[in-house]
Amino acid sequence: MPALNKVALFSKEFPPYVYGGAGVHVEYLAQALAKKVPVEVRVFGDQESNDGNLVVRGYPQWDETKRNTDPRFVGAIDAYARSLAMAKDTLDADLVHCHTWYTDMGGLIAGQLWGVPYVLTIHSLEPLRPWKVEQLGNAYHLSAWMERTAIEAADAIIAVSRETRDDVLRLFKIAPERVHVIHNGIDPSEYRPAGKDAATLTKYGIDPERPFVLFVGRITRQKGIIHLVRAIPEIDPDLQVVLCAGAPDTPEIGKEMEVGVATVAAQRPGVIWIREMLPRPEVIKLYAQADVFCCPSVYEPFGIINLEAMACETAVVASKVGGIPEVVIPEETGLLVDPGLTPGTFDPADPAAFSSGMAAAINRLARDPGLRERFGRAGRQRVIEHFSWDAIADETLALYRSLVEKGRPSR
Repeated sequence: MPALNKVALFSKEFPPYVYGGAGVHVEYLAQALAKKVPVEVRVFGDQESNDGNLVVRGYPQWDETKRNTDPRFVGAIDAYARSLAMAKDTLDADLVHCHTWYTDMGGLIAGQLWGVPYVLTIHSLEPLRPWKVEQLGNAYHLSAWMERTAIEAADAIIAVSRETRDDVLRLFKIAPERVHVIHNGIDPSEYRPAGKDAATLTKYGIDPERPFVLFVGRITRQKGIIHLVRAIPEIDPDLQVVLCAGAPDTPEIGKEMEVGVATVAAQRPGVIWIREMLPRPEVIKLYAQADVFCCPSVYEPFGIINLEAMACETAVVASKVGGIPEVVIPEETGLLVDPGLTPGTFDPADPAAFSSGMAAAINRLARDPGLRERFGRAGRQRVIEHFSWDAIADETLALYRSLVEKGRPSR
């Protein structure tokens, strides 16, 4: 296989500005790759660093993208503008690897300008997130066009789960041999079990003497948090409910969350809403001390948050959607609840039944310490055996080398 002199990663997110699973993925993948080959990360923001094999370069927002337009359009227009800036800058890498639709066009343009292969990792797909119209308005159609154009011209696609690969082949015109499955990963030396830290719990209003179920994620339709909020009245009142949830997609869902939490908090004690996106060390402390972790997503290509909880030896209750069943093994590392989605949508056919199913699964684990302990131990072991970043970096590098060896075909 040919030597790789350097690879470039294009991403919207990179530390210290990480708010979702794609940003976590790029952070750890870059670190693991940099152990083996020089890496340059081009990213939205003002980051600038040079740490030997890992160079990070930020691309700030251009003020013109916000001027004289509908505010909802800015995200997609800005993504196009920054992708162009990333692509046109001198590139000495052998290959470009893009993450999320925000930078996909950057890979396509860089491939044309510099004559190198480009790879896209699919963390989610715009056709499967129609609720983004709430956030982007008609610019959702621009984001979907950018994604489709880049995917169908890419030299290779990395899907983070088998389910996601099936979605790519169903929704886009792309040869099956160009779509590869490489899972997300996690660092089990960072995400690990820990004893009670009463000070951290008290800091966020959690009673350290009482068990709790934890949610971690953004306030968005995709993450299904409203369904969990609606389940709270059916959750054992001895169990605290901790919602570590911020960054609402739109004012509308933010208001829906406000009303929903206020309603259930008036009905029972122990509903704690942590509204800010916490630093990672604090989130890990919450994972490690939770009795149950809940992931009620209605769309989840992989669901890295489940790995994070499992690595901390916390039993998981999650939706049976997307790539989650490839991570959470039912009756072994956690419990899965089928949301019963209406065909062609991400709306549960019976939302009340989905919320009740979530509550029942949470209650089952909360009332069975032995089962929680067994799931927790098995979950961490599964993480260690199947989802280490070093192994994922090796798979990714093998794909890079195969593409560099072939060269970039004309399409």
